[in-house]
Amino acid sequence: MTFISKTHHADVVLIGGGIMSATLGAFIKQLEPNWTVSLFERLDEPGLESSDPWNNAGTGHAALCELNYSPAAKDGSVSPSKALVINEQFQLSRQFWSHLVEQKLIGSPKGFINTVPHMSFVIGEDHTKFLKTRYEALKPHPLFRSMEYSEDHAQIAKWAPLIVKGRDPKQRVAATRAAEGTDVDFGALTRELTTYLGNNGVEINYGHSVTGISKASDGGWDLSLKYPKSGEHSKIHAKFVFVGAGGGALHLLQASGIPESKGYGGFPVSGQFFRCTDEDIAAQHSAKVYGQASVGAPPMSVPHLDTRYVNGKRSLLFGPYAGFSTNFLKNGSYLDLPLSIRPSNIIPMLAVAKDNMDLTAYLVKEVAKRHGDKVEALREYYPEAKDGDWELITAGQRVQIIKKDPQKGGILQFGTEVIAGRDGSIGALLGASPGASTAVPIMIELLQKTFPKNFKGWQGKLKEMMPGYGVKLDENPELAAELELATASSLQLEGVSAGR
Repeated sequence: MTFISKTHHADVVLIGGGIMSATLGAFIKQLEPNWTVSLFERLDEPGLESSDPWNNAGTGHAALCELNYSPAAKDGSVSPSKALVINEQFQLSRQFWSHLVEQKLIGSPKGFINTVPHMSFVIGEDHTKFLKTRYEALKPHPLFRSMEYSEDHAQIAKWAPLIVKGRDPKQRVAATRAAEGTDVDFGALTRELTTYLGNNGVEINYGHSVTGISKASDGGWDLSLKYPKSGEHSKIHAKFVFVGAGGGALHLLQASGIPESKGYGGFPVSGQFFRCTDEDIAAQHSAKVYGQASVGAPPMSVPHLDTRYVNGKRSLLFGPYAGFSTNFLKNGSYLDLPLSIRPSNIIPMLAVAKDNMDLTAYLVKEVAKRHGDKVEALREYYPEAKDGDWELITAGQRVQIIKKDPQKGGILQFGTEVIAGRDGSIGALLGASPGASTAVPIMIELLQKTFPKNFKGWQGKLKEMMPGYGVKLDENPELAAELELATASSLQLEGVSAGR
């Protein structure tokens, strides 16, 4: 690849070659095809950090199985509100991907999305009671109408044989199942999107690091670039910059000096998964089975036994096992955390450290966990699992947001945060979960914040690409069913029937 040897200009610069930048780029080319766009990724290919299929669980997060989106209140009740929001957000992602497939802008959907039923599975009296309450809270809503519930070992075995075989038949268990769940290879989707961008005038630059960012006199931004393979340096001027560099976004956002970046810190959490590529074992399990998180564990540490489709091959994944590293990126530096500390965020970071001792204790316990202990955790979900069938792999690095709080001084936030400069010339994304599954609604939010004058004129095109945009599907069951069937057809998915 030829390095950019002289300063040049772009309407939009995307920093990072993951699912977020690729999604934003796709939106911009659909909404403003004449804008000049450049993308810079420090690694040699797109989607190698958090978007890589082995760096995440690949769950099309729709709150069908993730219990942390609908926790029990102190009185035991369960509110469906957050689960409804997450599901509706994922429906927008499905609609946008369907549009790209139908217009032949990206390749076969089988390369990045497959039907895999989503299940919740719990053990014990209290957890069983909670799961039934959750089921009863979600079942009446259109997007959860297909959900099934059972406490019968035989029925659960039909859904997911491996989690029942070898289990004590007297053990109290319960499960829910949604047949329309999906497995998503976000790395493959990212590559499809970046190929589309490259074929439509976007300048794609791999192996390029953005080393500096400063405000220009005309209101835009001057970015310093480095091509590490040759040591060459260059600059680019942009009217608008999106900092979509995953864990690396915080440093660049801080370097921009915008007031909106003040007070933000990051808490990195690493992890590992067990992976099984034995075809005979993988063929016996077709589900993503999510359980309950341990006390003090972050939401991303919810244990789950998943079917995965990567490069057309079916395999199983179990985990994650949380750990700790000061890297903000898997391919980052151990200095990432200490170098992120600023006078503006040290108080929030200290407050979070004080208020989250249970999380610290959990991480210490996880780091100290022996291999045998990890296998035993696997056997809670797959009783007859054999150590030799599984390999331990390192997952992607996640950076949870630390932000100012008037009462506590600082709070640890487990979701995603869209940061936008006051003048709309820069936007960034911090946080980790539910991340890629809701890339589409997150990027719509960013566009609304950073291009408020243009956004009104984009409404028609957004509605054309995503017929459910601006509509609460929960309040429009007929439209919800129609769009689920339409997107299932376009994306070649199974498990959605006209009776939904």
